[in-house]
Amino acid sequence: MNHIVTVQDAVTAFADFMEPTDAELDAIEQEMPVILADVELLDAHIATIDRTPTELDERRIRRARRRALAARVALVNRAAGTSLAGGAA
Repeated sequence: MNHIVTVQDAVTAFADFMEPTDAELDAIEQEMPVILADVELLDAHIATIDRTPTELDERRIRRARRRALAARVALVNRAAGTSLAGGAA
């Protein structure tokens, strides 16, 4: 005879203790410009998957790549600025 039991993991998969912490949400918020720039770059690449990129497509990809790199640099600079103690010379 097979007993029918509930699967506890499925029932409690979204319990309160599994929510992201405030620190994790803050980290996501800090990285959001990088995430959005990467999405824009992926969109530019996806648009040219099934065809030869035109000059306009190439400019869009270059512009998106520059924005993604600038967002990464800004994030690193922001993180380095907060981790330096006492104003390094």
